[in-house]
Amino acid sequence: MPMKKTTKTTKNNGSGSSPNKKKTVKTIGNTQTLLDFVVKKLDAGKADALTVLDIQGKSSLADYLVLATGTSSRHVMALIHNLAEDLKKKGIKPVSDGMNGDGAWVVLDLGDIIVHVFNPETRQHYALEEIWA
Repeated sequence: MPMKKTTKTTKNNGSGSSPNKKKTVKTIGNTQTLLDFVVKKLDAGKADALTVLDIQGKSSLADYLVLATGTSSRHVMALIHNLAEDLKKKGIKPVSDGMNGDGAWVVLDLGDIIVHVFNPETRQHYALEEIWA
């Protein structure tokens, strides 16, 4: 499957960098194909409550948010680690990842797609589905 680079301009993250920061991530074909790959891998890892939020037109941050729940902190970290390894095998390096987290909430930034994996309590507390609905 052909690889394509996607460039997304984002707003300043408050880190003192330039107002617009370009983040580039190599994708599998197109954003929809990458999204399908991510969802398939999280589902195979037994992630609960898999949800894809289309935030196109609502934010310049990304086009999609993928939300998933792990049954425990260890499961959360395993889901993200396995997804990152599978992406790496395809030559895709995330823009950034939160794999140093404690397993309550871990984020994997893939440019047009941002993956959030939570433990059940953290997902319920932050309720991102309600914020982005």
